[in-house]
Amino acid sequence: MYIESLKLETDNKFIKDYYNQIPKLMENFDYNPYEESIFHQRLTDLKHRTFQRDALVTVLEQLNVHWQADKATLTRIQQLKEKESVVVIGGQQAGLLTGPLYTIHKIISIIQLAKKQERELQVPVIPVFWVAGEDHDYDEINHVYLPEETTFKKITWYDQVNDKLSVSHKKFDKEIGREWLREVFFHLEESPFTKGLYEKMLRILEDSTSYTDFFAIFIQYLFRGTGLVLIDSANEQVRKLESEYFQHMIKNQHVIAPNVQRQLQKLRLQGYHISVEVKEDDGHLFIKHNNERILLKRSKDIWVGKNNECSYSESELLEIAQNQPELLSNNVVTRPLMQELLFPTLAFLGGPSEVGYWSILKPLFETFSISMPPVLPRASITIIEKKIKKELTERSMELNDVIRNGVMDKKISWLESKTNKPLSLMEKNIKELIAKVHSPLRKEAEVLGVDILNYANKNLTYIENYVEDMVRRLQKEIESIHEKELRSFDLVEMHLHPDNGFQERVWNIIYYLNKFGEDSLRVLLDAEMEINDQHYIFHIQ
Repeated sequence: MYIESLKLETDNKFIKDYYNQIPKLMENFDYNPYEESIFHQRLTDLKHRTFQRDALVTVLEQLNVHWQADKATLTRIQQLKEKESVVVIGGQQAGLLTGPLYTIHKIISIIQLAKKQERELQVPVIPVFWVAGEDHDYDEINHVYLPEETTFKKITWYDQVNDKLSVSHKKFDKEIGREWLREVFFHLEESPFTKGLYEKMLRILEDSTSYTDFFAIFIQYLFRGTGLVLIDSANEQVRKLESEYFQHMIKNQHVIAPNVQRQLQKLRLQGYHISVEVKEDDGHLFIKHNNERILLKRSKDIWVGKNNECSYSESELLEIAQNQPELLSNNVVTRPLMQELLFPTLAFLGGPSEVGYWSILKPLFETFSISMPPVLPRASITIIEKKIKKELTERSMELNDVIRNGVMDKKISWLESKTNKPLSLMEKNIKELIAKVHSPLRKEAEVLGVDILNYANKNLTYIENYVEDMVRRLQKEIESIHEKELRSFDLVEMHLHPDNGFQERVWNIIYYLNKFGEDSLRVLLDAEMEINDQHYIFHIQ
């Protein structure tokens, strides 16, 4: 097993310009994370701020003990009491079995950057993962994809849920969970690791009462010994720490919302696509109402549900923020700010889209008179097995090209090379010949009137359709003859360019843990991955 960096050309203008440190883009951030000594500067700046360190440590300790954290994590939590200690942080929803691979890649990036900066800065740098337990989009997290020959099987956890209730507050049926795990492992290839992994997942399921628990206990198990600290943003004790910050957000919504909207418009005019929508009347907060999580908007001094489900005066909302902050939660715009108010953040690590929407948040941070932390794209990783590497070599395919573009064009070209003349060219030539031979009939029909001309044109179309049918029949026969070879193209596509994108957006870590064991994850953790490298290849066997 080994890892190597790979430079990938990207079509994402924002990320390309961010890596290239284009000034007009970087001015939307308070720090250029690629400048030398930037983390020393950030560390100095954080010394002028205060945090609720003791209270935060108490809450983090309760949460992580509940999630079966080891001594390394509990020691790291206590270090947060030290005034010079800082964190490297990032987050994600609580996906089943950790969700898509990019969640694992993000955690590895956080741990590695924290370890590196601790060596360089000589202060405690604690890796923190923010579990977005307040999210309520159950359909995003209730499934995993596992390979089934050359396609994917979507295995969904079907449970009765309130669609607008936060994930952390969704209690699941353990019998449904056990049945779901049985189906997951039924679709995994038997290996020396299967039995132990299955039994471990059953124990984690039994120790969980919510999807967030199921996620967090598994994460703590996978990353034991690293000192990784988890926080659930939906936890009531965390909400109490946020009470004052919610009040400030409510009082300043009339400044925050229009400024963020203008920032988004400015970036879009510069040609950057930011995958977030904001409006001037957005409250950028949710409230729990009738056991549902409702997005708030502001109309003058009245805060209302997005679909008029509820209504609050500003004073009523401020009272809720003060006395019942557990009823409030952040949206995609205010969540980063809340995160930075709670933690002394040395750096934030996120995916490409996250880095994009941070670019509109500078006015929000200015409202609180604080600076945004250095914002860094997480490591992006493709795992390649020995059998897939062999297929690439035999088909003379470049790994870089396959990861970016897939293999479908190559598959078609290879298939056409198996005939004397490519079928698509044959079809084109035959249609041209038929049209030429058919032309006198259409010219005669044109003289006789519109109706007979229309009939002649339809006649030509019918003949062309028969040609297309014949080409399809030939194509099918050729594919049948070369089925084995064509399956190899499909296999490579499924592993390296699934669903027309990166592997990390579809595949789940459970496949690799089952096939190669937990040591494979340790190899990734121990690898040296630089923050300015865009992509890594993990050769696993």
